[in-house]
Amino acid sequence: MSEKITAAIGDKQIIIESGKLAKQADGAVTVQMGETIVIVAAVAATKAKDGQDFFPLTVDYREKAAAAGKFPGGYFKREGRPTEKEILTCRLTDRPIRPLFPKGWYNEVQVQTVLLSADGENDPDILSIIGASAALMVSDIPWAGPLGAARIGRIGGKFIANPTHAEQAESDLDLVYVGNEKDIVMYEGAAKEISEADFNAALKFAQEVIQPQIAAQKELAAKVGKKKREITLKIVPDEILADAKALAGDRFVPALLTPGKLNREGACNAIKNEVGEKLVAKYGAEKVTPFVINDAFYYIQKEAVRKLILESGKRLDGRNFEQVRAITSEVGILPRAHGSALFARGETQAVTLATLGTGDDTQEFDSYTGGSNEKKFILHYNFPNFSVGETGRISGPGRREIGHGALAERSIESMIPTANYPYTIRVTSEIMESNGSTSMASVCGGTLALLDAGVPMIRPVAGISVGICTEYSGDSISKYQLLTDIIGWEDAYCDMDCKIAGTEKGITGFQLDLKLKGLPHSIMEIAVEKARVARLSILAEMAKTISEPRKDISKYAPRITTLKINPEKIGAIIGPGGKNIKRLVEESGCEIDIEDDGTVNIFSVSAEGMKIAVDAISGVTAEAEIGKIYRGRVVTVKEFGAFVEFLPGKDGLVHISELANFRVKRTEDVVKEGDEISVKCLGVDEKGRVRLSRKAAMEDRDKQEAAAAPATAQA
Repeated sequence: MSEKITAAIGDKQIIIESGKLAKQADGAVTVQMGETIVIVAAVAATKAKDGQDFFPLTVDYREKAAAAGKFPGGYFKREGRPTEKEILTCRLTDRPIRPLFPKGWYNEVQVQTVLLSADGENDPDILSIIGASAALMVSDIPWAGPLGAARIGRIGGKFIANPTHAEQAESDLDLVYVGNEKDIVMYEGAAKEISEADFNAALKFAQEVIQPQIAAQKELAAKVGKKKREITLKIVPDEILADAKALAGDRFVPALLTPGKLNREGACNAIKNEVGEKLVAKYGAEKVTPFVINDAFYYIQKEAVRKLILESGKRLDGRNFEQVRAITSEVGILPRAHGSALFARGETQAVTLATLGTGDDTQEFDSYTGGSNEKKFILHYNFPNFSVGETGRISGPGRREIGHGALAERSIESMIPTANYPYTIRVTSEIMESNGSTSMASVCGGTLALLDAGVPMIRPVAGISVGICTEYSGDSISKYQLLTDIIGWEDAYCDMDCKIAGTEKGITGFQLDLKLKGLPHSIMEIAVEKARVARLSILAEMAKTISEPRKDISKYAPRITTLKINPEKIGAIIGPGGKNIKRLVEESGCEIDIEDDGTVNIFSVSAEGMKIAVDAISGVTAEAEIGKIYRGRVVTVKEFGAFVEFLPGKDGLVHISELANFRVKRTEDVVKEGDEISVKCLGVDEKGRVRLSRKAAMEDRDKQEAAAAPATAQA
């Protein structure tokens, strides 16, 4: 039997229904807002795979063209590999639900979202998060929910919940917020230099907005929810863990405090290998498996790291808790790139390249859910195995790389005047070395590369990550320590990765991931302030290398000339079947973009080619100016005069009486077809017909020569 629950999101309503579709899944719901509908189904395996030593959660989100009444683009009229939008929605759904599964439970879980209906106004990504929570709540899968989710915008200083795409276009905030009944669980988004105070206010507003959803999910689970299944946790036996701790003794503390990431890992692995061999000798290989050794030492190292932080007040690399690692940067490091930079923060290092392209380089994509279907600014992030000194599968960008690139992209995008900047811009961030927050290094390095490329950024952008180490008493945090600029092991063994990017004036990008079930807003306010202080210090360091855009772009970048023409002349430039524009592109070697409002952007790496294109377009679109003298070619000879092409594709009549300063009996006595002559524009009638005069042009020339003669004689 199906059951429907309705809940408010701001001034909108969502409908959550369970029991109608996907009844063989462990839990399934449909979620609807407006005419946008998703189905979310959750299934967990009945047992863990043999040898499984991690929690295999797969979250998948797919958009169907039919949901918007469209056909997929491309040759094959079927949806293919996930788009970037789909991958980012997968991550949005995955990150808040993952920490709420039981630790030590390794049964495979799949949560799948399918877009069934898209109204083009309400984005389904929020519905996917709500649906994942609701599907897990009504299932028999163990999970510590529910969660609520909302998108928050701000228009005219007023926060709004779940804005439509049209409203979002006017908003200076795009916040995706996920929380439980009292705390923050996850957030992500971008802003146009919002202040820290306003950002914190937005988080609190979002926390209030999601409460009706949480209540609705509890009500739905009470009505149709299944009893949670009995589970078996895979944990290290207490006696083996105790022996491992005893055998390791106090050696882990100096090992953890070893300077340098690789040296630190080597020192800890040496202890782990030695103790592991002793445990195998004592208990046998069947009982002390690689999983047991790895899990035991993860626990031991985690406990040691947290004690160092919370009890001894020490970080692994010796910094104080607010200190940002040493920063070095360079620009112009790659001769052929249009802009390039090297940014390093401690053992995190990114090489960034900026490329300026034409209108043809704009990224276009299918959009079934509304919003823009093209991008003029793109940031791609790549994380090769060697950046962490490892080997592994080499393939295209994974979900993590796409997510990190998207975070860096939206952090910078609002500071690029894309609306009136003619170039398409691509930044690529190649991570050379990683030990903490390479996405924020990509923001800093990307900014430096853009400035090096001469892109007129409004203000430079920098970013930093703040972590937290907590101690609990019951369900509440009793002790904690915030950590500015976390390194890899602080991320792995502590509880938060809070990334915030922005300018000297405010926040432009943000992302929060927690290993906790939630974080109080009071602590988040302090973290946001620590990120602001660190960001300003990083911006000051970057300014020592380059503080404003270069005055000129690279000699290898396409030059651009922008012309404004009468839109009615666009057809004349293009010609029948594109004949004219194709010929001009071939002759000039330029790329020419023509917009509907009459803006013509001409891109060329050749000054000569640029001149050819500009002259041709100017000629085609130029209007006759009364009193101006032109050099033209006689195209037709008639009894009453001659037609002269004085502008490309534009003729005017020189009446026989205007051919010379004497009486002309026959036109052919003065001019013939193909002759080049100077003519003066006498006027244009209401039908656009142009009157020209050879006689007037000759008289003007004679006057100029006469005026110049005395000066020449005197000289």
